Amino acid sequence: MSPSTSTPLLPWQVQSWRQLQQLRERLPHALLFYGAQGTGKTVFVEAFARSLLCERPTAEAHACGQCASCNWFAQYNHPDYRRVRPEALDDAPAADEEVEDKKAAKTSKTPSKEIKIDQIRALADFMNVSTHRSGLRVVMLYPAEALNTAAANALLKTLEEPPPGTMFLLLSNRLDRLLPTILSRCRKFALPQPAREDGLAWLAAQGVKEADAWLAEQGGAPLAALEAAQGDSREVLDTWLQQLAQPDVEGALRTADKLQKVPAADLVGWMQRWLYDLLSVASTGQVRYYPRHAKALERLAARTDALALSRALNRMGERRAIADHPLSAKLFIEDMLIEYAGLFA
Repeated sequence: MSPSTSTPLLPWQVQSWRQLQQLRERLPHALLFYGAQGTGKTVFVEAFARSLLCERPTAEAHACGQCASCNWFAQYNHPDYRRVRPEALDDAPAADEEVEDKKAAKTSKTPSKEIKIDQIRALADFMNVSTHRSGLRVVMLYPAEALNTAAANALLKTLEEPPPGTMFLLLSNRLDRLLPTILSRCRKFALPQPAREDGLAWLAAQGVKEADAWLAEQGGAPLAALEAAQGDSREVLDTWLQQLAQPDVEGALRTADKLQKVPAADLVGWMQRWLYDLLSVASTGQVRYYPRHAKALERLAARTDALALSRALNRMGERRAIADHPLSAKLFIEDMLIEYAGLFA
């Protein structure tokens, strides 16, 4: 799914690339790229890292794809390049964050979703060795919010006293989850979400049918929409949305039993989007995420009020904070669905 070397960027990233090149003459030691998950940030930043290390970049500052450096990079064994990411992503090829996470989860029973301090400490040897061709060292770290406390503090020390000739490229889906001190030591660079038309055109080029619905369900993130369309989560999502469309206690218990092995964070995310649609329908009559279920959303919105839905959305934010490590997945899902059903009692 990653673009080829000859076309390193996704269509909606061209303008951002041009803006980034304005920083080339005075590059900071750390750049923090941020934007919505599933929009291709990893593709963009790896293209930038590859161009920084390329021996013969093009007039548009893209990597040439032919030199020794580009060949090393393509094989992920460049001596002056390091990727730092959670163990859950280690066995996955570079693509986008959430795509890697789902594929890697199939190959490991208990992959760590954190970036640990040992991974940051391991950079010391890399940064203390001379570069291969007297150029830059590049460290790409993502997602930055996966840094645990110890790792974040260790990285902060490095960012405070950056080694010469080393460029840090950090990626984040959620700036609010990063230490303010790390934010203050990075130059931030926003990667905007693509326009709906651009996302639809790209999905159509990938052969995705019903691209409009897939893109809507993934909040306008094309790479996430492609992964969902090609994956095996359709049946799970349909089961979940059917329960949300017809909330009741008995159904909540059955659904929790059936879906207890599904990552709770996925279920929480889907319900957050459903609640957002309910609130949007109640307030403006518009559906953003689940246009296939517009009639059910309209029916349910008439049975509750905006204040209750706002409170439910806030509550889902609290649930998301513990969704990766629930004490009991089944009880977690049961409680979530029963509380949701109470909105319409």
